[in-house]
Order: sequence, then C-alpha cells, then structure tokens
Amino acid sequence: MRVGILISGRGSNMTALIKAAKDPDYPAEIVVVISNRPDAAGLDSARQEGIAAISIDHKQFDSREAFEDALHNELLAHKVEMVACAGFMRIMTSGFVKKWQDRMLNIHPSLLPAYKGLHTHERALKDGAKTHGCTVHYVIADLDAGPIIMQAEVPVLAGDTADSLAKRVLAEEHRIYPLSLAKAINKLS
Repeated sequence: MRVGILISGRGSNMTALIKAAKDPDYPAEIVVVISNRPDAAGLDSARQEGIAAISIDHKQFDSREAFEDALHNELLAHKVEMVACAGFMRIMTSGFVKKWQDRMLNIHPSLLPAYKGLHTHERALKDGAKTHGCTVHYVIADLDAGPIIMQAEVPVLAGDTADSLAKRVLAEEHRIYPLSLAKAINKLS
C-alpha cells in the first residue's frame, strides 16, 4: 500500500517506518514525506532514502482549509492510499480527517486516553504516574481520541526527567509504529 508520512520535525518515527518498509514482506511502500515546516530535518533524511520530500508551509495559507487542500492534493498526486502522521504538529479539520477516514494514523507519546495533547511526559511526571508510554491510533476529528491500534508501556523510574522518560517512550514508538501501520494495512486488505 502506498503510504505518505506527515512530519513537522526530525522525523524519527518516519525513519522507523522507512526502515520497516525496506523489508520486502512489509505491506507498505513509503512514497512521499510532507512537512508543514520547510526546515524540518526529516525532509533531508527522506531525500537521502530516495523518497520524495515536500514542504507545504502552513504559514503561507490564509486558512487551515486552504493548507489542507494543498496537502490533500499533494497526497493524491503521489497516489497515497494511507497517511501516517509522525510528529505532525497540526490539528486537522474534520473535513480533512473525513477524506482520510480509517486511512490516517497517528503516534502519540502517552497511553491514551491519558495525556492528550502536548507536554505528555512533563504531565505524567507531575501527576506521579507509575507507567507511561505511547499509542498508535486512527485519526478522528477529536484530538488524540481515535480508535487505538496498539500501545506500549514503560515504567516511570525514580529520578526520571521529561527527557529521560521521553527517550524510553520514543524507543517504544519506533517499535510499535511499524507494527501498527502493517496491522492497519492488513485490516484494509
């Protein structure tokens, strides 16, 4: 299945998906990486892998809808069948989400439904959480509320900082996102 990845930064989860897709038995081909930030480091990483890497700067558009129209058209131009959001820091309108319903995934750095939104590691530490983790879910119009595909849990250790906790969670993100994408594709096949 032809997959487009949306990023806003370094694209470490993008890299995990690209690596998984190199296996001939993996059910996805990464055909394009699109960032809403022209300076996203992940664009260069994608280009080094021979993958089309495109910037669509959201700041150049008068509205969310205009940006999303450009994004949607670029995905269609690359014949994308499924979208994987990998650190894409834009909240999408319900109109865009509906166009990609059941074909758009997101990775979130918490055990949803806990800690939707930003600063998940800081919030987990502040609350004294004993466990934390990550979730891959389908994107729906409500933020971080779509059906869960897979989760991975890590312990919160004494002396953890947001950075040390984030590092352990990120390792699990890199493990479960490729598994979740394959599972979602196989469900559609």
